[in-house]
Amino acid sequence: MSGTFEILFVLYPRFTQLDFAGPYEVFCRIPGVRVRLASPDGGDLVTEHGLTYRGLERLADIDRCDLICVPGGADQSSVTAPETLAEIARLAGGARFTTSVCNGSLVLGAAGLLRGRRSACHWAMRHLLAGYGATPDEARVVRDGDLITGGGVTAGIDFALACAAEIADATVAQAIQLLIEYAPAPPFGSGRPETAAPGVMEAFQKLVAG
Repeated sequence: MSGTFEILFVLYPRFTQLDFAGPYEVFCRIPGVRVRLASPDGGDLVTEHGLTYRGLERLADIDRCDLICVPGGADQSSVTAPETLAEIARLAGGARFTTSVCNGSLVLGAAGLLRGRRSACHWAMRHLLAGYGATPDEARVVRDGDLITGGGVTAGIDFALACAAEIADATVAQAIQLLIEYAPAPPFGSGRPETAAPGVMEAFQKLVAG
């Protein structure tokens, strides 16, 4: 890779912290990469669970990027405003990779970037992709040409490592994986509905309702 590779995260009020934090940790460790954070209005914003991010750039002020990434969130109203979707489409048009994590893919869909493409999403919202002309794919990381999408929340780390292999190479990606000790061994096998133990789905529905 020659020159600086520009990665842009599009953040917005009530985005999901881990959708962003995992990929950010990986991307910042790729040699020759510059990571920028922008939001529809710039300045400060508050995440889904109350963390405050300060001093973000304004999305309309970003001239270009090599990779644009939209994380998921609980309230996507600000990032799906027509003027914001137009900025996302503009930047994606000049980017080498258009990407998302979790239900961030629904934002890409709303921007008209998923028609005829395969895409990942959080399992509970994956069916909504079809409304944007996309083919829902249950894989943890989905690559369709220059479109790379990650599944729900923790899949963001898998997604980012896959991107790192494209931006740099597989050895660099694996070295970053080693550095962050990404060797998942969850205590429960309930990360997907099809593997969740009896009663877990009911507990999930109560959490969502709450």
